Amino acid sequence: GSREAVERLVRAHPVVVFMKGSPAQPLCGFSNAVVQILRLHGVEDYRAHDVLQDPDLRQGIKNYSNWPTIPQVYLNGEFVGGCDILLQMHQNGDLVEELKKLGIRSALLDAEKDQDKK
Repeated sequence: GSREAVERLVRAHPVVVFMKGSPAQPLCGFSNAVVQILRLHGVEDYRAHDVLQDPDLRQGIKNYSNWPTIPQVYLNGEFVGGCDILLQMHQNGDLVEELKKLGIRSALLDAEKDQDKK
């Protein structure tokens, strides 16, 4: 659970989520919410780490981000926040912009286009 080990995990992929359970089977409501928000944006390609499998990581990631709760979301190695912050970014459009910076096109953009056509 060293800082370097955590940093490697955080930087290993553009979108990294530390959660309880797995994307297929989240084990807490907040972790589930994060998975659902990413799904809404069509982000399927991300790294998810189950902190329940690894108590060292669970503590290590809290120390690393200085944030007391799980889930935690990282974009491009930067700590974004937990479920509430991700939800806020989702609602105010910031998440679409942040994903764009990573070269990820949010599925919501295409969904909006479809609505315009109707």
